[in-house]
Amino acid sequence: MITSPQHNQQIAAVFRSIAERLAAQRANPYRIRAYRKAADTIEALEEDIVDVASRHALEDLDGIGRDLADKIEEFLRTGSIQTYEALRTPLPETVKAWTQLPGLSESLVAYLYTRLGITTLSDLEQLVRSHLLRTVPGFSGSEERLLEAITTLQQPLPVRKSEEAP
Repeated sequence: MITSPQHNQQIAAVFRSIAERLAAQRANPYRIRAYRKAADTIEALEEDIVDVASRHALEDLDGIGRDLADKIEEFLRTGSIQTYEALRTPLPETVKAWTQLPGLSESLVAYLYTRLGITTLSDLEQLVRSHLLRTVPGFSGSEERLLEAITTLQQPLPVRKSEEAP
C-alpha cells in the first residue's frame, strides 16, 4: 500500500475538517463537497503536493480551483489556513449556552452566530419575534417557549440583602 506524503495527509485532514465545520454551520453544500473532493484528490496523490505546487500545477488536479490552490499554497507557506483557523474559533460561552434553550441545537446556534450574525440574546429575541427563525432548517421548538426562556435569561438576578445584625 502506497501512502501519500505527509503534506498531502495534513492538507487533506484540514480540508476535511473545514468541510465538517461548514456542514455544521449549514453552509453551501457545493462548497462543502468541494472541500471533500479536494481532500480525496490530495490524499490519493502519490507525489508530494509541494512538488505539484512548485510546478504551479495545483489547478491541474481534479477538484482544485484557484481558491483551493491558494489555500494549499497558504498552508505550505505558513503551516495553516486562515479559513480553517476562523472556523475553529469556538463560540463565545454566552452564545454556546443558547444550546440549552428550547429548540436550539449546537449546529443551529453555530449557524445563527456565524452565518446570520446573531450575537446577543436581544438579537436572538428579535429573530424569534420576526418569525424568521421558523424558516431556518433545524429549528424544532416552539417560538413561544423560546421567547419565554429568553425573557427569563434577560431578567436581572435578584439582589439579596445581607441580614442585618440585631
